[in-house]
Amino acid sequence: ALLTPTLDRPFAGSPAARWADGAAGIVLPKATPVGSLTKAQVAQALRQTKALLVGANIDRKTLLGARPDAALAVIDPQQPGMIDDVKSWLRKPDERHDPLLLVSRFDPDEIRLVGDVVKTRGRMTFKAGDHASVIIHADYTFVYPVAPADKDSTEVTRTIVRRVLDVEMADPRKIRATPGKLAIVQYADDIGNSACDVYDGYLHPEFDSTEPTGAPPTGPTTDPYDRSKDLDKDRTEGCGTVSRV
Repeated sequence: ALLTPTLDRPFAGSPAARWADGAAGIVLPKATPVGSLTKAQVAQALRQTKALLVGANIDRKTLLGARPDAALAVIDPQQPGMIDDVKSWLRKPDERHDPLLLVSRFDPDEIRLVGDVVKTRGRMTFKAGDHASVIIHADYTFVYPVAPADKDSTEVTRTIVRRVLDVEMADPRKIRATPGKLAIVQYADDIGNSACDVYDGYLHPEFDSTEPTGAPPTGPTTDPYDRSKDLDKDRTEGCGTVSRV
């Protein structure tokens, strides 16, 4: 039974047991100058991208439902709508306005985090953008061990979230942009083990002992730990089943 996650060994039986812990899994590439941006500006863009990823996916307060202020702080307030959009998604989530598109969060009345480690694996690359800018491409998988909020429950499962994010830092001398802040260009996610068709702004892990909530899965069965394929931006709608957690 070593493969079953427990409160003491929440990553038992998971490939993530060998992954890095939290922010240590987000290793920045070596900065080089890009276009009119200096090496120091590119390094800052990479650090800000890491701050965005950590603030949205690893910060404990964020995971337990608080507003992801550290992540919001690195988004350029001059990017039309972005910060206001995310804030309104957090206030009033629905199917078309879902904070889970950018932020990992659980309802603390329903779920507690097990231990203090989120396992992380992925990579970050950068290239010149079209607008006197650097585009940073981040592709990371985060593994969250969780238990029911009920303190007497010893049942543990995991929710696995893969996020692919492209952000841009522009040269403020050439483009209207706030120095040192990021614009979000595009984002995609793949969530393993969360109820289908529930749009309340929280992840809802399914436990073996409880009746599933949400709609029955209709999509294909996939391995949430498989990082070999690109995340298809136009994947077929439909919530699938995971082969493992």
